[in-house]
Amino acid sequence: MNSKTPGSSTLKAEVTNISSHSFWLLSHGKEHFLAFEEFPWFKEAPVSKILNLEEQNPGHFYWPDLDVDLSIESIEHPENHPLSFE
Repeated sequence: MNSKTPGSSTLKAEVTNISSHSFWLLSHGKEHFLAFEEFPWFKEAPVSKILNLEEQNPGHFYWPDLDVDLSIESIEHPENHPLSFE
């Protein structure tokens, strides 16, 4: 029997530190650095919205309050995933 509510995360990831230039994401024992320069969606976000994080699948992170969806690949290698604005 599954006691989880629909849409709830089964994996644990957390933001461990936030500075004026970046934040750190801990997942599966590894900490990842996300600079606001490379991930601008978080720069002006309130702390509470950055902390509200779901790891929906291993290596797949979602911030529902910001509607930001990132893979571990894009976090570890942002140079391979350039931003585009239209």
